[in-house]
Amino acid sequence: MFALDEELAQWDSILQEAQGAGRLPPLASLAWHLRQRDPARAQQLSVEITPLLDQLPPAEAAVQRARLLLVAAEQAWLRGELDTAQYHLEQALLLCEQAAAALPTAAAACRADACWTLAWVSNDRGVSAAGDSWLRKAAAAARIAEDPLRIDVIDAASGICDAFGDWQAAQQHWNGRFGTDLTGVPPIAAGWISDFFGTCAFQRSEYGRAIGHLMLSFETALATGQIRRAIIVATNIGNGFTSLNAHEAALEWMQRGLDLARPTGWPLSIGMCLMQTAETLRQLGQRDAAQSLLREALNTLSLLSGSRAYAVALEYQGDLALDLGNHVAALDSFTRLAARGDALCQNDFQSSARRGQAHALSHLSRPDDALAAAQAALALARDHGDASSQIAALNVLADIHTRHDLPGPELMMAPNAVLHYLQLALEIAATIEGYTVPGALLDVAAREYAAIGDYERAYTIALRANAARDQTHSKEATNRAIAMQVQYQTERAQTEGEHHRQLAAAEAQRAEVLQQTSATLEHLSAIGQEITAHLDAAAVFRALDRHVHGLLDATHFSIFLLEPDGETLVCTFGIEAGKPLPALRVPLSSPSANSARCVRERREILIELDEKGVTPHLIPGTLPTLSLLFAPLRVGDRVLGAMTVQSLQAHSYGERERLIFRTLCAYGAIALDNASAYRQVAATQEQLLEKNLELEQAYKALEEVSLTDQLTGLRNRRFFLQNVDADVALSLRGYEAGQHRELTECDITAPKDLVFFMVDLDHFKEVNDRYGHAAGDSILVQMQERLREVFRESDYVIRWGGEEFLVLARATHRDEAAGVAERMRRAVAERDFELPDGGRLAKTCSIGFACFPFLPDQPRLLSWSQVVELADQGLYIAKRSGRNAWAALYSTESTRAEGVFPRLMQQLGDAVADGEVRLVTNLEGPLVLGGERRRIGLSSDLELG
Repeated sequence: MFALDEELAQWDSILQEAQGAGRLPPLASLAWHLRQRDPARAQQLSVEITPLLDQLPPAEAAVQRARLLLVAAEQAWLRGELDTAQYHLEQALLLCEQAAAALPTAAAACRADACWTLAWVSNDRGVSAAGDSWLRKAAAAARIAEDPLRIDVIDAASGICDAFGDWQAAQQHWNGRFGTDLTGVPPIAAGWISDFFGTCAFQRSEYGRAIGHLMLSFETALATGQIRRAIIVATNIGNGFTSLNAHEAALEWMQRGLDLARPTGWPLSIGMCLMQTAETLRQLGQRDAAQSLLREALNTLSLLSGSRAYAVALEYQGDLALDLGNHVAALDSFTRLAARGDALCQNDFQSSARRGQAHALSHLSRPDDALAAAQAALALARDHGDASSQIAALNVLADIHTRHDLPGPELMMAPNAVLHYLQLALEIAATIEGYTVPGALLDVAAREYAAIGDYERAYTIALRANAARDQTHSKEATNRAIAMQVQYQTERAQTEGEHHRQLAAAEAQRAEVLQQTSATLEHLSAIGQEITAHLDAAAVFRALDRHVHGLLDATHFSIFLLEPDGETLVCTFGIEAGKPLPALRVPLSSPSANSARCVRERREILIELDEKGVTPHLIPGTLPTLSLLFAPLRVGDRVLGAMTVQSLQAHSYGERERLIFRTLCAYGAIALDNASAYRQVAATQEQLLEKNLELEQAYKALEEVSLTDQLTGLRNRRFFLQNVDADVALSLRGYEAGQHRELTECDITAPKDLVFFMVDLDHFKEVNDRYGHAAGDSILVQMQERLREVFRESDYVIRWGGEEFLVLARATHRDEAAGVAERMRRAVAERDFELPDGGRLAKTCSIGFACFPFLPDQPRLLSWSQVVELADQGLYIAKRSGRNAWAALYSTESTRAEGVFPRLMQQLGDAVADGEVRLVTNLEGPLVLGGERRRIGLSSDLELG
């Protein structure tokens, strides 16, 4: 599920030496465990893995493909693309189901990870009930996989989610599951269990204890590649220090979270860090900075407006609006927060929303509403033992009584209502370990004591207020806050301008070069247009080589490009005296290579050597050149590599030659950068094509599933309706071709007969009632096996509904139909069915069938659907007349199509008696026809009439 950093290093080492199919295990492990550490590389490895999967057995390939879908899904989830993530995860679950029979353990582990990610996708949508359900499914799958590490992690995560809703119930439920002594517990599980303990402590307002647990969780998250978790925990630690009014420590942890979040681009991670930093800045009095960060946080989190993080941002927005005196906006924010808190079923939001509403309502001159909201907030906080929320609610109650003349509370233990609530708040504050009482709260208490004449106590509390302010608003914390704000504004401005700078860099460089080479402007401009028109690096090399030799004295010309690691230069193109140079790799740190020095120093280097002297740093196998000119290949602030021209003549490169070479370098850099970008675009397009192919394959698989009954594996009614018309049309074409001769009902030479069989298990409801639905399902599965024994491969065997099956025999003559029906009846009646508990059960079936065309000698035929209903009538006759039988309805020559069908439906008995319809059956009567029981003799050819 997660892996330590040293394990990744081992897989990387194995991968370097692996060849062919042996690369798949380390590739798969790295792609999975880099999914948050390095998403771009994880995606590259996934692309390399895909073709290797064809060499695996089907079940193993399905599990690996599911893993690749999980990698893609996690990246989409982290980017806030929740619909895309959910689609990938659902596809992964389907693949896991396919592989479950052959690889139960691996498939179950994969299914656990898919459900795990679906839980976080649901939570980010704000659907906490669905998130809890997916976590339970993940835990069940982990137990099937017998993976204790996954079980511990998933259970701890479930405990964390429960703690946000009701920490007391969560603690009671999960404390027995986890021990406080984590000695010997694997680091990954220990981190999540510590997170659970820290969350419970945080909800109890035991912030110091919570911070201790969360710090262990932060370290393990970092060491195991759980970057998003590390960011969340860092901001929670910062929030804990903020709750203790230790703002300097809070800002330090906010900075850690921001440093981790910024490079990822993940909206929820960045939004959380911004909003938590904004709240700390607000408490330090930096309201403008807090407002700017909070606005950015809400904008970043807009795609995840159902998440808990967005609800926290609403709470901070409301508190900031109160500080700024904008009580209408504050009321709006807290009303929205109340709705989110109720939807998420999380008490901390419910309490803080009502506390904020009370504060805003009080300032909007609605004292009665304010008092009711504040009392509701206090009651919620007390019910859940939230000391911090109780202090906030009591502070608001005191403020309401200060501003409005309202009756005091019952059992008031102070001279007035304001002091009553303030004393309660101070008493609760004293119970929170490490908590610094806010100076503003102490100031209010001091003023109230002074107002009633208790100046000594007022003076003592005022001294405490000053000390609290000094501790809370320390110069170091304020300076750090300002520095963070300046840093963020600078980085944001750089980010916003980066795109524009990149677009302008090539043109600016080109303009600079053209200005320096005014003497050859027209010629070099044409050269530049030619070079930059190429999108293939090899074509760029050839164009540069041609123009370098045309404009300069160049015995030697070579191009060095930086490798992606930024540590090595590679000679990708080199010509000396008309002969290609061998490939050469130069460390960028090389003290002797002029090409490396040119790139390091980002400047042009000209070297003039004495003919009689020794050429230093000569590359083996190259000529002793005397003039060497090196120039960096730059695009804006980026250096791609270096170009060099060298001559056997001394002083070959004056100012003009250097300007020309500099211009060629500029054009070459632009062209090579464009070629690299084009390769990346082409690779992206190829990946998109592969993804489209995957989607098409997935669609075909889903279409196949939609046409198949999931219990029996038979085709379903939808499949039948899609295909029956084609067979009917083929039958009718044969019928029309034979109209030149008279056809009788049993004429076996009639073209393309279709026989519709309706098969129904007798007394099937008794199976479900007596043995259970599992037994019923088992019998239905065995029933489809017996159907397949009797009918041809080309026949359509359809599960029509419940215990009823429809078979379209596509190549059975109507005179053979009775024999087929009898074989089907015997296949069921003469062999017991097996029950799941090992027992056996005898069952019978009833069958009705009818042939198409039903009236070949009449101008208007019955439709296939009417023939199906005739087969159903035959089934009805067999059922009502004793079961374990078959019955079929045929027309006679005297039958008239205009009237036979409704008469058959309404007066079937009379139709048979009158000879208009012939009934063929293996029943010996009495038969139930037209609602009456009749005894009809059995003729020698099994026909009744």
